[in-house]
Amino acid sequence: MDDGWVRAVDLDALQARGRAVFRKDGRQIAVFSTPNGPLACNNRCPHEGFPLLEGTLDGDCVLTCNWHNWKFDLRTGMNQRDGDRLRVYPTEVRGDGVWIRIVDPPVEHRISRTMDGLRNGFDTHDRERLAREIARLMQLGADPVLAVREAIRWSHDRLEFGWTHAFAGAADWLALHDAHAGNDENRLICLLEPVAHMSEDVLREETYPYPEGIREWDEDAFVAAIEAEDETAAVQFARGAIASPGGYQTAERGLARAALAHYADFGHSAIYVHKTGELVSRLGAEVAEPVLLSLVRSLVSAFREDLIPEFRTYGNALGRMETNGTGAVPDASRFRTCAPARAMELAAGCGTDRSAELFRVLLEASAVNMLALDLEHLEDLDQPYGNDVGWLDMTHGLTFADAALGFCRRWPDLWPAALLQMACFAGRNGGYQDERITPGDWMVSDLAAFFRSVENRLLDHGEEAYIVSVHLLKTTMAIRALAAAPEAGDGGVLAAAALNRMLNSPIRRRMVRRTARQALRFVEVDI
Repeated sequence: MDDGWVRAVDLDALQARGRAVFRKDGRQIAVFSTPNGPLACNNRCPHEGFPLLEGTLDGDCVLTCNWHNWKFDLRTGMNQRDGDRLRVYPTEVRGDGVWIRIVDPPVEHRISRTMDGLRNGFDTHDRERLAREIARLMQLGADPVLAVREAIRWSHDRLEFGWTHAFAGAADWLALHDAHAGNDENRLICLLEPVAHMSEDVLREETYPYPEGIREWDEDAFVAAIEAEDETAAVQFARGAIASPGGYQTAERGLARAALAHYADFGHSAIYVHKTGELVSRLGAEVAEPVLLSLVRSLVSAFREDLIPEFRTYGNALGRMETNGTGAVPDASRFRTCAPARAMELAAGCGTDRSAELFRVLLEASAVNMLALDLEHLEDLDQPYGNDVGWLDMTHGLTFADAALGFCRRWPDLWPAALLQMACFAGRNGGYQDERITPGDWMVSDLAAFFRSVENRLLDHGEEAYIVSVHLLKTTMAIRALAAAPEAGDGGVLAAAALNRMLNSPIRRRMVRRTARQALRFVEVDI
């Protein structure tokens, strides 16, 4: 060995056979005789590891892996499919031997190249490449969570309407990542899932720039800007919060107020605000601006369900609730057997002095709604547009409850809006239950063991669609938090039972025949 140079193969033998493999310290290096002299590369194709020694080499030194037709310039290692580069090694002929220089580039250079590869895999939604590049970060001793930070930066301004489930799920995947210290395989899964989800969400999307400028943080003005759907002002106030001494935390209460100002976006607004805090706390201040600006965009563009007939009494009910004293809290079954307007009326009648008790009752109502879902509704082909009901609809009542509890622990004055929206969920998801379902059949006796088993399932979920896997994740994490919350009472245990049944039932997302039937009916009357 001389400055990394090592004799690899006899020149005559290489020229006679055309190719050879040299093994050194666990490496396999393929050496080829070419018109440009001996050339060497890693023997394993960077795509799926098949031996390049068995590949086809043409006169222009293009080496083709015959398994999947990946092509590499053997002189430079460049991939003609814009995929992973092939590592090549300097070669020299010295006397009767072929020498190869085996010196690994500096770690910083290898990390930089890995990040370039990660970006390439991100922009093409090459899930396998993303997995390999994150694994390389781990092998190089870099913090692989960097992949999530960069994925947020690469995607935040390519989300036309702001936050998606990918960002929300990232907070929960990172929590699982941190809980699996020492298990590289599990930790890789927990990083790959959110990065790949973000990649799919922005695949072939253009950039949607954010308004320029900054304003000093003003909570009331910020909430008013969201209400007015004024993205420019809201973004400028958000930047002002980030620039303030308190950073992102300065904006948290205003974000919660804005999210709860309406029964918005099927609860997504509140859920996303809740997860934003977890994401910034875990990833640090450097992600605060991309995370917060995309969140603001989603709050501005969120549809306000309290403006449609089914929930139009929300504003009046909120006013009554905030001025009422103490009223009796109805049984959970009352909330599950009435329309949303009536559910809001019942909640408003309880006033604000018994918020904790009302939270437990409404949580129980949503948990039982999900636990007893009649699976025949999953196969119902005759629902009009917008009235389809499935497991994922039911989960939102519980993930919203988890977010609401997080807000109201910190800011108790937000209880009226949070509870009234929980009543909306209880009312809208009621009426789809199978009365034959007995909760006792699905109750979980050992919560810790149950959530460990669910966690193992999440780490190998087998779901093709990210929207399904991320809902399984978010629902599990929310219910685990609720089951441990003293405020939840029996509702937390019932929520775990609901999760148990959902995980043991079919989850259908693509209803091909229902979609066709709905479309035919719609165009019949769309004159």
